Amino acid sequence: MQAFIRISDKQIRIRADVTEPDIVVVLDPGLLSIVNVTAGLKKNGLVVVNSKSMEAIPQEIRDNYRVACIDANVVAKEVLGVPIVNTTMLGAFIKASGIMTLDSLAEPIKHRFGKLAEKNFNAMKRAYDETQVKELAHA
Repeated sequence: MQAFIRISDKQIRIRADVTEPDIVVVLDPGLLSIVNVTAGLKKNGLVVVNSKSMEAIPQEIRDNYRVACIDANVVAKEVLGVPIVNTTMLGAFIKASGIMTLDSLAEPIKHRFGKLAEKNFNAMKRAYDETQVKELAHA
C-alpha cells in the first residue's frame, strides 16, 4: 500500500500522486526486500524506516540517502499495548525531517484519539527520542 502527503506553508491544490518525494516513510520493514521504496526519491532524500536496526536496512539505501531508523513495533507494543505504528513513526519522521515539532501535534492528536491521546503522544515522543538518524557522508 502507498499513501502520499504533501506538506507546505502554502495552500496545496495538486491532487496527483507524489512521484518524486523528498521523504519516504516505511512502516512495514518487509517492504524493503520486495519493493523499491526509494523509486523516485530525490537525491539526498530521507528514508524513515520501522526497523530493528540500521544494519537491517539495505546498504544501498544507507549509502545513498539520509536514513532514520526506529523499532516502532517495540515502542508501539510497550507504550500503546498494540503493534500499530502510525503515531510512533510520526515521531521518527518529525525527528529526522525537522518539518514540525512534537508539540505542534499535541492538539491534533488529542482531537483524533480522545482518551487515547496521551498514550499516542507518548509513543510519538519516545520514538522521537529513540530514532537514530544517519546523515549522508557525501552530502
